[in-house]
Amino acid sequence: MDEKIKELEKQYNEVSIPKELDFVVENALKQGKKKRKKRAPQWLLGSAAAAMLFTAGLNVSPAMARTLSDIPVVGSVVKVLTWTEYKVADDSYDADIKVPSIENLDNKDLATTLNEKYRSEGKALYDDFIAEVGDLKAKGGGHLGVDSGYEVKTDNDQILSIGRYIVNTVGSSSTVMHYDTIDKKNDILITLPMLFKDDTYLKTISENIKEQMREQAAASNQEKVYWLKGAGLPDEEVSDEFTAVKADQQFYISNEGKLVISFDKYEVAPGYMGVVEFEIPTDVLKNDLVSSMYIH
Repeated sequence: MDEKIKELEKQYNEVSIPKELDFVVENALKQGKKKRKKRAPQWLLGSAAAAMLFTAGLNVSPAMARTLSDIPVVGSVVKVLTWTEYKVADDSYDADIKVPSIENLDNKDLATTLNEKYRSEGKALYDDFIAEVGDLKAKGGGHLGVDSGYEVKTDNDQILSIGRYIVNTVGSSSTVMHYDTIDKKNDILITLPMLFKDDTYLKTISENIKEQMREQAAASNQEKVYWLKGAGLPDEEVSDEFTAVKADQQFYISNEGKLVISFDKYEVAPGYMGVVEFEIPTDVLKNDLVSSMYIH
């Protein structure tokens, strides 16, 4: 048994974290090759203090098969499954990290690149958590939690949008979202800039979001507020005012073909507002769009 655990720990530690993933994605899109890459080990096991780490790989057990059977199939071929789950429970320290995997995408290079990114990020998140737990225990203890998972935002014939979240809890909590939107018909990863003719879309989207922020604040009697003058807070309390979206702003395309811009907790509003999203009317974007293939 000890030898088996050592071997599993060795496999876990040998899972590499690829660098410059953005470059790899771009390279995969340019080459469009159909090579199938070798999978990383599906069972990962590590130990730290009294914490327990459980991992679950695809097609490993009847229990896992039952779990996967409850996950919806995206379209008729492409699937999003839970590849691995890290769970840690140790008194005041808790972690639940679910790692997604995209299966049956025709562009194998793109699928492999995205899956390697998800796996390396999940492993890094777990490793960072364990390191922080060690630091806290060395200083006398504390409370720490991390919850990470994913949700399929859109799953129609053309678009697959996956949202991945990380909730860190240390006293208060913070939430970070990351989205990947894939054109399943053409097997490409869609970025925000590629949807538009030039960078004037940044101003178009930003001005519409400011308008929506002010409208929401007024309609909610200031229950919704944003870090923007005229959006629910006294001007003197707006210290870090929202000015514009970024070229790499998080986004997804809804099932109805609408562009949705996402902001992390605390990014444009007080913490109680959580993650906030703004659907941008297509009429506002129509002069900036390259085409109506994705946004309509």
